[in-house]
Amino acid sequence: MRNLCTSLLESGRITTTEARAKELRRWVERLITTARDQDLSARRRVSEEISKPEVVERLFSNLLPRLSERPGGYTRIVHKGPRLGDAAPMVIIELVD
Repeated sequence: MRNLCTSLLESGRITTTEARAKELRRWVERLITTARDQDLSARRRVSEEISKPEVVERLFSNLLPRLSERPGGYTRIVHKGPRLGDAAPMVIIELVD
């Protein structure tokens, strides 16, 4: 889940299965809500979950100013269709602007 959080915050949009996206939504929303404090403690708590320091910096410098007025709902899940190999439902999860 930490790798998925890092990838989503790094690129802004990823394709995954529906079950993983629903769980990922909980993780990312909690991380962004924690980061909204924008103090050293929040930065350290977010750094524990996100493995790349440049993604943490991008979250605090680029994403938080855009998401600061939103009370929640920072992600969107769009259904894509079944995966060819095993027909698992695929979705695109993205950050809302």
